[in-house]
Amino acid sequence: MSHSPKRPVLENAASTPCTLNRRQFLRTASAGLALSAITIVPRHVLGGTGQTAPSERVTVAGIGMGGQGTENMLALQKLPEVQVVAVCDVNREGGGYQSWYWSQGNERRVSGREPTRRLMDELYAKQNRSGQYRGCKAYNDYRELLEKEDVDAVMVATPDHTHAVITMAALKRGKHVYCEKPLTYSVFEARQVAEAARKAKVATQCGNQGQAENAARVTCEIIADGAIGPVREVQVWNGPRFWEWPTWDGRPTDTPEIPEGLDWDLWLGPAPHRPYHPAYHPWTWRNWRDFGTGLLGDLGLHKLSTVFKALNLGHPLTVEASATKLSQETFPLGEIVRYEFPARGDKPPVTLTWYDGGLKPFRPLEFDDDDVLQDVIYIGDQGKLMSNRLIPESRMERYKLPAPTLPRSTGHYQEWIDACRGGAPAGSNFVDHAALVTEVVLLGNIAARLQKKLKWDGANLRFTNSEPANQMLHRKYREGWRL
Repeated sequence: MSHSPKRPVLENAASTPCTLNRRQFLRTASAGLALSAITIVPRHVLGGTGQTAPSERVTVAGIGMGGQGTENMLALQKLPEVQVVAVCDVNREGGGYQSWYWSQGNERRVSGREPTRRLMDELYAKQNRSGQYRGCKAYNDYRELLEKEDVDAVMVATPDHTHAVITMAALKRGKHVYCEKPLTYSVFEARQVAEAARKAKVATQCGNQGQAENAARVTCEIIADGAIGPVREVQVWNGPRFWEWPTWDGRPTDTPEIPEGLDWDLWLGPAPHRPYHPAYHPWTWRNWRDFGTGLLGDLGLHKLSTVFKALNLGHPLTVEASATKLSQETFPLGEIVRYEFPARGDKPPVTLTWYDGGLKPFRPLEFDDDDVLQDVIYIGDQGKLMSNRLIPESRMERYKLPAPTLPRSTGHYQEWIDACRGGAPAGSNFVDHAALVTEVVLLGNIAARLQKKLKWDGANLRFTNSEPANQMLHRKYREGWRL
């Protein structure tokens, strides 16, 4: 990374850095075995029955401490195999972040690096017999963190436009990486990140948590059981956006002061420069083409992950879309995107249609009057499956579920940590799954902008009938930034 603004500030450095890092210590520990034999160490440090010794834990640093980033760190901190040692965010502390406690009314809350650091210390203090803990450091710049912290793994939950540069920096340092969805901002970035992960041979996981649910496995098993015959069509829909929509056309024209503690230049990262405005940060950046990937990018991996696994989908042959009012600055309020996938072995071609912004497919003819339309409908030669239920419900009542054939998940975050510790690849790892689905999702955004049927050559990462579309596969980074 060649971008070098003013030196980042390291906050809450609990002690002077030691010249012997953690990995060096573990490699040389055996040399001091005789000495350690006469050293008395408390049991809670070594880890007793049902506990994991600190030396065996996966050390994790979190980058991007907004609403979702904080939720991710809370989930990881609960795992006994994990030790959270550092957090990073370009904002020291601020309000207006979206809470992900949906059951509590979807309220706004204070977030940033300092609130999350304090939270981690408080949680570890409760686990410590002394009731005290000051071991989590806070950083402003992820590059400073990666340079100074000898962590095993990194969690990335920044806005979409910085996912790739941060993830790539971590992969190049041999870190295991968890990155929120979509994995990247552009199609080109997704291909590059997947290749880097493959070369690094590290454990990766994308933040589409639903892929770990049992319901996803049941859907795959019902389709594999032939309950609806060969599947030729899938309809996927999502409701209206759950974030505020801009009330103006184009960009805001006023230029309020940057809040104290926010490094706006670093927040922009590789995106083109523009003045700070609360319309972009901390929450509604998803609206803007320079920073987000729209509703399709935000929720596409959640909705399509099981579809790809159940039907063994790869690259589509074509993608086309229609959308509401188009803008150079923001995403449309609603869109319909259609992908055509080729036959795969004995599986027939598949048409997959995405609806969002309140647009949705028509109710199936098989519906009873009181049936509620779910978000994924598989249409086969011998019937229809809505999520993991055959329709009509009377057919589901007569159907006997097949015996489980797919292993059940240990949990979305646990999958990743298990992989970090040498276990099987996580269910949404970059190489086998997440990068491909990200590419396909982002192709839909390009089709929606051009309002043209595009022919896609996935192997060569190019459209064969539109040079303007090829120009949208990636964008030029701001000076000083690169993958």
